[in-house]
Amino acid sequence: MKTKYIDLIEQTYDFPQEEFQLEDNKLQFHGIDLYGLVQRYGTPLKFTYLPKISENIQRAKGWFNTAIKNHNYPGKYHYCYCTKSSHFEHVLNEALKNDIHIETSSAFDINIVEHLKRAGKITKDTYVICNGFKRDQYIQNIAKLINEGHRNCIPIIDNYEEINLLGEVIDGKFQIGIRIASEEEPKFEFYTSRLGIGYKNIVPFFNQSIKPNKQVELKMLHFFINTGIRDTAYYWNELLKCLKVYINLKKVCPTLDSLNIGGGFPIKNSLAFEYDYEYMVDEIIHQIAQACEEAGVEPPNIFTEFGSFTVGESGGNIYEVLYQKQQNDREKWNMINSSFITTMPDSWAISKRFIMLAINRWNDEYERILLGGLTCDSDDYYNSEQHMNAIYLPKYRKDKPLYIGFFNTGAYQETIGGFGGLQHCLIPHPKHILIDKDEEGNIKTSVFAEQQTADEFLSILGYGNSKPTDVMVKANDLSVPSKN
Repeated sequence: MKTKYIDLIEQTYDFPQEEFQLEDNKLQFHGIDLYGLVQRYGTPLKFTYLPKISENIQRAKGWFNTAIKNHNYPGKYHYCYCTKSSHFEHVLNEALKNDIHIETSSAFDINIVEHLKRAGKITKDTYVICNGFKRDQYIQNIAKLINEGHRNCIPIIDNYEEINLLGEVIDGKFQIGIRIASEEEPKFEFYTSRLGIGYKNIVPFFNQSIKPNKQVELKMLHFFINTGIRDTAYYWNELLKCLKVYINLKKVCPTLDSLNIGGGFPIKNSLAFEYDYEYMVDEIIHQIAQACEEAGVEPPNIFTEFGSFTVGESGGNIYEVLYQKQQNDREKWNMINSSFITTMPDSWAISKRFIMLAINRWNDEYERILLGGLTCDSDDYYNSEQHMNAIYLPKYRKDKPLYIGFFNTGAYQETIGGFGGLQHCLIPHPKHILIDKDEEGNIKTSVFAEQQTADEFLSILGYGNSKPTDVMVKANDLSVPSKN
């Protein structure tokens, strides 16, 4: 019987794979010696492999451009990166090497856009698609960007009041989009997305509020599916409903020339992951072209907003197994030197699964275990893989350190977990390194952030030198009203 960890992986999956190989009994990721990283930087360790960002952008642009050519599609394709997936400068710098555009979600996103403009990373020709519910500061920041000449800034109308709010602070004409409030999957707790305007209300909304408004030009219809672009009856049904709205709107609004098919591509979450990206892109272009041809309207330019697909597969986390606890006759807990709640919050909050593999000791025997984090929270654990109801790792041995890696963790985890801020049970955020390649293809690494220190936590909590601002309040202002 084959009982080594390498035997388990090879029997269960097609291995090695494009990004995962073995060398000297140790795991390599895109040719990176992960065990070498551990020896140099220690654990816990977070890394971002920057070239993967450009690779995925170029893959998607290639799929869409090929489909457009194959179908003689007259519209253009524009790739947008939705910054909420990861706002870090190193991510934006890498993504913007690939002639892409930006989608924003809130007021401070516009400050990032202005910084990128000053740095020459984007130009006035870069599309800035402004999504999300727009409070006053977001409205003001969008207006400032447009008033300073960035006419390719397109606010996406999320509710009926936003046009008037924008019109009050923007000088002259400006372009807008409208977000469709798509219907959610049947398993959701509600029927219709809270974001956007309902299918049946969009054309009347245009006729009543946009068409008479000489300051506003409708350019884009925005279609977003929360579950992402997947080959399901639900997705194709919602896309066809969206196309009907686009066609009806185009017939009364000649300036409408773009369709934003928001909702991202899935990313690899298992060694058994399968998804035919090329087929999906080809079928999307085909469906749009066919619907517009049958209706006799000009097909739109296509925008996509890929966040997780852009940055997710660039990230990884490495931990050391500190100790094994045998809690009963069946359950063995391998305790890692960090916390899942703080470093991979999606695994805790929405039971998201990532690719998990041992870094070293692939020729050792394996065992079934549970993984526990360091916090005193019963939910700080990780207990199954995407296609397995358990976790198997090389057997724990106190005299032989075991390191494990979680891969494709590059989207959302830092912002949801609160990078640089307070962490649950004050477990520090791990050291974060950036991995890149030079012009000759040689790997180079640099430290982006050191592991958080006690002083940093104490400062945030008010134990540092800074003192809260004293506010004088009259005693009467704090009195409790009498019930009499």
